[in-house]
Amino acid sequence: MTNFQSNSNNLIIKPKDNYDLEERTAKFAENVIALVKTIKITPVNTRIISQLVGAAGSIGANYCEATEAESRKDFVHKIGICKKEIKETRHWLRLLAAVNPEKEKEIKVLWKEVQELLLIFSKISRSAIKGIEN
Repeated sequence: MTNFQSNSNNLIIKPKDNYDLEERTAKFAENVIALVKTIKITPVNTRIISQLVGAAGSIGANYCEATEAESRKDFVHKIGICKKEIKETRHWLRLLAAVNPEKEKEIKVLWKEVQELLLIFSKISRSAIKGIEN
């Protein structure tokens, strides 16, 4: 667990190896959890946080399932679920930023990472689909 870099406020920690998606998705979910621990508890925040943490954690969990897929078709399906969870996470981050504008800077860092994850998983999906078609 010493293979990480952190920023000055020690909130966002990125894996040094951006190609280890299992580690990268786990670190992303941990960073989401670290952020939401700093947010004031209100009824609206409670609902958003619950949804956000669930979706962010599901990205990595579904990726782990995809790596154990029983067929290429099963792999494509599970990667598709990862993409759905990424998009849901992006949605909840947007709402969290709207309700907590003072956290915009930290949320933007997570937003950037979720965008990168979406591009990565979209490419994986396209490549796997081509493999099925060929």
